[in-house]
Amino acid sequence: MDEDVQFILDSTKEAMDSAIKHLEKQFVNIRAGKASPAMLGSVMVEYYGSQTPLSQVANVNTPDGRTITVQPWEKSMLQEIERSIMIANLGFNPMNNGDTIIINVPPLTEERRRELAKQAKAESEDAKIGVRSARKDANNEIKKLDISEDLKTNAEVDVQTLTDKYIDRIDEVLAVKEKEIMTV
Repeated sequence: MDEDVQFILDSTKEAMDSAIKHLEKQFVNIRAGKASPAMLGSVMVEYYGSQTPLSQVANVNTPDGRTITVQPWEKSMLQEIERSIMIANLGFNPMNNGDTIIINVPPLTEERRRELAKQAKAESEDAKIGVRSARKDANNEIKKLDISEDLKTNAEVDVQTLTDKYIDRIDEVLAVKEKEIMTV
């Protein structure tokens, strides 16, 4: 196989891998009923004049499947952290007991589960778009190469095989997430 073709295939595989990684990262933010510190991963706190991730100013734990506790390293940060969680609009109602912030994660309603499943499906569609975009870029690069038509055709078939494999992988990841969301 031509080394230019191999390079194109390798970079396409990398792009498709990153689409799957991004999808899995997005799925972490879609909660499936169980409390997890990752649910507060997007919360940014005003800390000495700059926006700082919550995990860098406090300990975030889950003592059980329905509760998240946030213990700031500096007590003076309690109000700011509580405010930031409210601003993040995650659907949580933080309670401040003077030492820690306690968040009760409500069980999901059937309607909310369906919404989350739709959101997961939309994220997987975005990932598929990323994979197809990588395929298109690869095919355009292959067309530019100075190689025989047979080699170009074979390379395009390889790119399509890779694309199909990654689309199937996205469908598998989505099926697992939907099952997790819909399980009561």
